[in-house]
Amino acid sequence: MIVAMTLIANPPAHPPANALRARHPRPRATLSARSILPGRQRWDLNLARGRPALARLTEASLRRTPGIEEAHVNPVTGRVLLRHDRTISPREAARSLRRAVDRVLADLSASAADLLSRDPATRRSGTRTRPHNGYGTGAHLNNGTGPHHSHGTERRGNSESVGRWLPKVFAAGAVAATAVAGGPFLLKLLSRPLLTLGLAAAATAGVVRRAWRRADGTREQSGDATPRRHAMRRIIGRHKRKFGVAAFLSGLSQLAEMALFALTPSIVLLVAKGGSATLAGLGVVGVTAQLATLAGAAGVSCVAMAASGYGAGVAWRGLAQDVEDDWRTRTYAHIQNVAPADLENERVSRVNSVLSEDISQLGTFVSTSMHDVVQLGTSLALLVPMFLLLAPQIAWVAFAPVPIVAWLSFRFHERAVAGNATAGEHRARLNSRVTENLNAHTTVKAATTEEHEIERVDELNRKHSEVSRSTGRSAALPPQILRLAGGSALVGTVLLGGGAVLRGELPTASFGPLIELPGIAMLRLSRLGSVTDQYQRTLTALDRVERLHQLPVEPVDEGRPLPVRHVRGKIELRGVTFSYPGRPAVLRDTSLVIPAGGTTAIVGTTGAGKTTIAKLLMRFRHPDRGRVLLDGTDVRTLALPDLRRAIGYVTQEPFLFDATIAENIGYGTFHATEDQLVAAARTAGADTFIDSLPEGYATRVGERGASLSGGQKQRIALARTVLRDPPVIILDEATSAIDNETEAAIQQALQVFGKDRTTVVIAHRLSTVQSADRIYVMGPGGLVAEQGTHEELVRRGGIYNNLWKLQVGQPAPA
Repeated sequence: MIVAMTLIANPPAHPPANALRARHPRPRATLSARSILPGRQRWDLNLARGRPALARLTEASLRRTPGIEEAHVNPVTGRVLLRHDRTISPREAARSLRRAVDRVLADLSASAADLLSRDPATRRSGTRTRPHNGYGTGAHLNNGTGPHHSHGTERRGNSESVGRWLPKVFAAGAVAATAVAGGPFLLKLLSRPLLTLGLAAAATAGVVRRAWRRADGTREQSGDATPRRHAMRRIIGRHKRKFGVAAFLSGLSQLAEMALFALTPSIVLLVAKGGSATLAGLGVVGVTAQLATLAGAAGVSCVAMAASGYGAGVAWRGLAQDVEDDWRTRTYAHIQNVAPADLENERVSRVNSVLSEDISQLGTFVSTSMHDVVQLGTSLALLVPMFLLLAPQIAWVAFAPVPIVAWLSFRFHERAVAGNATAGEHRARLNSRVTENLNAHTTVKAATTEEHEIERVDELNRKHSEVSRSTGRSAALPPQILRLAGGSALVGTVLLGGGAVLRGELPTASFGPLIELPGIAMLRLSRLGSVTDQYQRTLTALDRVERLHQLPVEPVDEGRPLPVRHVRGKIELRGVTFSYPGRPAVLRDTSLVIPAGGTTAIVGTTGAGKTTIAKLLMRFRHPDRGRVLLDGTDVRTLALPDLRRAIGYVTQEPFLFDATIAENIGYGTFHATEDQLVAAARTAGADTFIDSLPEGYATRVGERGASLSGGQKQRIALARTVLRDPPVIILDEATSAIDNETEAAIQQALQVFGKDRTTVVIAHRLSTVQSADRIYVMGPGGLVAEQGTHEELVRRGGIYNNLWKLQVGQPAPA
């Protein structure tokens, strides 16, 4: 194992390993949680980004940890997927990840110190061993975020840089000396076209095959162990036929273009020589006839180039739009079917960025870069046989740059992947912060923290800008190197081909069409750099899109059917224990019964698990132990859509769409008539304020109901539930933002509407639950401290009585 190490000038003869480790402390790995769910966690590990060996060692260390079932570390993005036994708490699994990373870094630091202590020659030279496996200790693992070192460190860095480049300089000098000394022999060897073609083809195939496998190899690190097709096949998906049509038109356009540029110098040579023996041999006699023939062929090529180019452009753009629409539709459909507990761990801004920017990147790559790739392949496919047929002695000039350019392109691509992944993460954080600030605009104004938020966004923008500029500088170099290689091929063709013509070894008629072809091919080849850059951006985008597809979906097609008309509404919790990831249990062995057809209230202190009970009933969450029953049946065995259709759930902060009041009330009951909408609004106490609006039920409420007050939004949400007419109703602080007079009117209406229905009222304001048939008083840990009617609980003089006295203004007993 080769480990990066930093040496100190003039060290003692045999410094102890502990002293070496003390002088070069291992860097601190930064771990940030992306999502933590029971049995599955996702993390970002900064040191794994761009270091495949470190990622593999961390994986191996994790897989040896008891209780860890699966571990994947992605060396491109630095993301970690951890699956563990559910008997292990999320906190313990996170500690296991931290210990595994620390073990790997400690082993690497120890290896560096041991190598230093055992290698006197290395110590005397004051050089530094260059890591070849993508990771290292010391400054390399700090990733530029560690503490700055002294000038002595800078001198060592300069020595290290010289030591790293010196072998390459010597190697380049040796190659140049060999080329000069054996020039005639090499030219004679390269003049054998089949040998040259074979070598170029083998080298290019090796480079492309390695890059192809590396591009697809990240699936092993992505957390999905199942075999998958290559990235491009996954992107194109079911649109293979359209892809074939677009590729055919691109190839035809390139053939027509190369034919046009091959005919142009032939026309010039025809005019200069006063005729063409080749055309005369084909039966075209006379300069005028020959000129007309070539000009006509050039015109046909020009028309074919334009027509097929237009068709290719339309076909590629159509294919890109289909790909984009397909991915966006499927991804959005998947997100809609993801369980709420899993989606809560994904930032809304990040999901929105994937649905817009990342999926657009897939379409952009298909519409532009794929067109260039097909034209490049067509150019090379035409260039090879033409050189072999017309000028085999100089064919190596056209073949030699191909593997070199391919290698350079893919090498720069691999180096740029980590940079673009980092830039994408910084962009996502910036977008997330901006979105959050816009949603919290009123809060920011109220707290007068505008300057603070501007500074925070400015800092995130600066970091994103720095990473993007660094990545941009790296991306600007490959195209120029490729242009240099292409220009060299063109110069070589003119120089060697012209010399062969002057010596009489190559007919002028054969050399003419070849003058422009290498330039055209190399022009296409020079775009390989930008194509490669776009390709790696597309892979990063595809990775983020497919990560959303990895979120588990709810089993909507499973379970027993539950006809709404058959629901009586009895709810029961039997020994339920539940805890949110990384937190103490909210419910511990909680049992309670909510009778059918009546009103049951649940009150208690904040954090006592009242809302959690509603989430368990709706199957937004699942109990760790115990069962939640509806009419004696475990809700996990029921068809999920039927279960949720049977329950009307009104939350404390209802969501309203940017639509009209009528559309918000009718959401989910799209077939409702206007009379039914008005009746539902009247029951919910919303008709009074709606009728006072200039446009009434046609009034648009704005984004998230911004134009309405909190109480008005609650009444509209309540009317939406009333319109659905479910047999079970859960009101979770549904009237908390309503004045007492309106609340009394709504309660009276709900008593009529709630007859023969099961109504569960979760509230802090005890006046809301006075008329309930049964009241449960919840304590810490989901403990049912008291139960009974309002009068019974007040007479009992316990917790409920104390809360009631506080709310009515009487002093509670000490």
